[in-house]
Amino acid sequence: MIFYNITSTEPYFNLASEQFLLDSDCSDDIFMLWQNEPCVVIGRSQNAYSEINSTFVRENNIKVVRRLTGGGAVFHDLGNVNFTCITPKERIAALDFGRFMQPVVDVLRSLGVPAEISGRNDITAEGFKVSGNAQCVYNGKLMHHGTLLFSADMSFLSGALNVNQLKIQSKGIKSIRSRVKNIADYVPGLSVGDFRNYLAKSLGGGKDVDFSASQKSEIDKLVDTKYSTWEWNFGASKSFSTERTAYFPFGLIEIGYNSDHGTITDIEFKGDFFGIKPVDELERSLVGVRLEYKALCKAFENIGEYINGAGADALIGLIL
Repeated sequence: MIFYNITSTEPYFNLASEQFLLDSDCSDDIFMLWQNEPCVVIGRSQNAYSEINSTFVRENNIKVVRRLTGGGAVFHDLGNVNFTCITPKERIAALDFGRFMQPVVDVLRSLGVPAEISGRNDITAEGFKVSGNAQCVYNGKLMHHGTLLFSADMSFLSGALNVNQLKIQSKGIKSIRSRVKNIADYVPGLSVGDFRNYLAKSLGGGKDVDFSASQKSEIDKLVDTKYSTWEWNFGASKSFSTERTAYFPFGLIEIGYNSDHGTITDIEFKGDFFGIKPVDELERSLVGVRLEYKALCKAFENIGEYINGAGADALIGLIL
């Protein structure tokens, strides 16, 4: 395994670093530790404008960056420690959160934190979320990454995020702030730096490598052409004549579409869901499909590859 202990705290660079590693020819397993200055990291299929408190984010100079994985928006600051695991896809049959989350749970428990895997992609302690995780398949590799709330500024976390009320209600909570907790509350006297070093020793083996000057140059190109751009972070959102939203066990789904003479002319799926195949592939396949139950059933035969856990009837019920 190759361990990258990233010193950058620039959100655009760190997210671009993940893609650089996915794009590389490296066939080894990769583990990466990193931290970001204050930012909101939104899921690949989310509508940025729906997920952030734009006024709070602007007034507090909080960056917004889109990642490659699905899932929901998360707040990062220097009180978070983030980890990334990349492995060749052939070593894993499908999306597998437990494989990557359990070692983190074990490390937290060794510190006395009563951690456990909860729901689709969370690590909790006494019912409070301390870690959110996400996965994607990209360029023949599976990437899993997560954030660990160690000593995050909870006022900024709750101020920057605009969590859909359907999602909050589904979890039986009053607000996002009432659901999360810092790991530092369980380990008094341990600094975020000490915590990161403990993770490095426990999960990364302690010996790390850094990007070369030429590799950093390639990552900077990705920052300039993609990860720092308005087009990537905000410009993907469209307006549609029909827009519907619902929360399911497999995630929040927002469907928007246009139609003409009873057939779909344009459609978009947004939300915090996960999938093996890119959802834009599904969107393209639906153009020209009739707004009719049997036609949509056929079009959604392989929906689970694009929206993990989804069934055709659930999505058809949102469309018709």
